[in-house]
Amino acid sequence: MDEVEGVINGTYDYTELKGDTGPLVYPAGFVYIFTALYYITSHGVNIRLGQYIFAFFYLVTLLLVFRIYNRTKKVPPYVFFFVCCASYRIHSIFVLRLFNDPVAMMLLFAAINLFMDGYWTLGCGVYSLAVSVKMNVLLFAPGLLFLLVREFGLIRTIPKLSLCAAIQLLLGLPFLLDNPVGYLSRAFDLGRQFMFKWTVNWRFLPEWLFLNRYFHLLLLAAHLLILLLFAFRRWKR
Repeated sequence: MDEVEGVINGTYDYTELKGDTGPLVYPAGFVYIFTALYYITSHGVNIRLGQYIFAFFYLVTLLLVFRIYNRTKKVPPYVFFFVCCASYRIHSIFVLRLFNDPVAMMLLFAAINLFMDGYWTLGCGVYSLAVSVKMNVLLFAPGLLFLLVREFGLIRTIPKLSLCAAIQLLLGLPFLLDNPVGYLSRAFDLGRQFMFKWTVNWRFLPEWLFLNRYFHLLLLAAHLLILLLFAFRRWKR
């Protein structure tokens, strides 16, 4: 709410937008969605209403995820119970913290459902909206690129990628016109340092290791290695 309040007050320079948790480091879609929530929740004061809205997001996300699992025909129904009830992290992010992760992932799972139903252009549009809420959705881009090339070939994939880029450009236009370098460096900062006090997944590590750049490079290398293993062992079929 602090971060989007600056935009509401007329500041479009990303380098000047910040809140209690630090500078604004999310793309423009985040600003628009949380600006709407800002007004709906009486300038961020009505927390209960915000929790109801995110509870709705949670139910929609579960429905989308269940539909994906159901379409794979590989997951027994009783697993859905554990998906609902066993994740402290999911409940914490949706109901207690009201982060932008739930909105980004809800849009991502909506895009995946559209891809499964053959709506590739619309799915790419929704996927780009998800990226505009939080940059980590880009981690799904290699898999999506592979599917697009397999489905349409390299040339016919270009319009789909152009749509994704156009949506990012359109949403970010007010900020790009004011300070393009500031917007791109903040909203898509690949070198940003994540603070230890905000982590959930890596809380078991000592802080010095969590902040170590070699640890970050190790995680990136592991991610790329797994992508290569999938490419040669699974996707090539």
